[in-house]
Amino acid sequence: MTTRKIIRMATILVLAACFAAAEGQLPGRPRKAPGPRPDEGRPRREGMTPAGQTVDGKLVVETWDKTRACAGTTLFTDGHDPNKPRVVEVDMAGRVVWEYVLPERYRQYTHPGFDAERLENGNTLIVLPRKGLIEVDPSGRIVWSHDDSQISHDADRLPNGNTIYVFGHEDKAGDAVVKEIDSRGRRVWSWSAKDAFYREPYKDISNQGWTHANAVTRLDNGNTLVSLRNFFLTVEVDPAGKVVWSYDWSRFGRETYPHEPELQPGGTLVCCIQKDAPCEVAEIDRGSGKTVWTYDHPNLRTTRDADRLPNGNTLLVSVLQAEGESTILEVTPDGKIVWQLTLDGARLGRSPGYFYKAQRILTE
Repeated sequence: MTTRKIIRMATILVLAACFAAAEGQLPGRPRKAPGPRPDEGRPRREGMTPAGQTVDGKLVVETWDKTRACAGTTLFTDGHDPNKPRVVEVDMAGRVVWEYVLPERYRQYTHPGFDAERLENGNTLIVLPRKGLIEVDPSGRIVWSHDDSQISHDADRLPNGNTIYVFGHEDKAGDAVVKEIDSRGRRVWSWSAKDAFYREPYKDISNQGWTHANAVTRLDNGNTLVSLRNFFLTVEVDPAGKVVWSYDWSRFGRETYPHEPELQPGGTLVCCIQKDAPCEVAEIDRGSGKTVWTYDHPNLRTTRDADRLPNGNTLLVSVLQAEGESTILEVTPDGKIVWQLTLDGARLGRSPGYFYKAQRILTE
């Protein structure tokens, strides 16, 4: 047995002992009186775990620097078990504090871009690629849904209550790659890339779709930031549909396939880049186009999410190249890993990763 496996097994045993001693109490929260177990006749909502902390042997925290990591819980999707695709929230020790397993009728809709986001109201918005959207409350009840087979990768709830999402899986020229809908599911805005990009060198591209749009963000100025993976572009589109700014990530390599660009308060843009890029994450100044920060790790591939945290660290979702395991890392500006969670033993082969994106939810 390798040293790494021994350490992991010891970590799991310690966490299990701590969990048993705490009797399910969440750190920083008042103790709740124990309720009836699910097998005592109390019905449970479909897909929901009971309250409390659970040690999951496959979710292993490899690193945790308590002095430099951004404290909170981490929400992410996990598709390694096709019979149990789930949204998971873990604490800094890797203990599951909330879990939602997709109902059977939705389990085939996890590719590409099985995404989840914790909303301000405490509910969780889940992207079901090729199916639509569901919003579940903390008890696991579906409180809102929207069906649209032309959806993948990313969705955001807007301040006005509308929802914006992308479609990039097998999209065609003329398809709306971004849609905004109101709470009743009525389309109030959309954007197609055809008017701006149905020309050389873009019009004949085909790689899992035409644009393979994979991320969208509504900016404070009312414009919309869109990631067009197959074009290696991040574009800013105004409400009239005009492209008012763009950045070509092929400056970093011939097959960079950008994912999840995120605009920062200071005007820089953080984005994951792939394949022959010299780094996993790059941050550029939007005005000058100059690179202001990069992160490179020799044992990572297929990094598809990078969130800048309030303490200046960056949360990444990636794959360990040698082990073939999905991982979530928090790195400091100087590149030090201060928190890392790995899906132990679930090797990927050529899959892009069982985790897609992650969200750090700050603790008070």
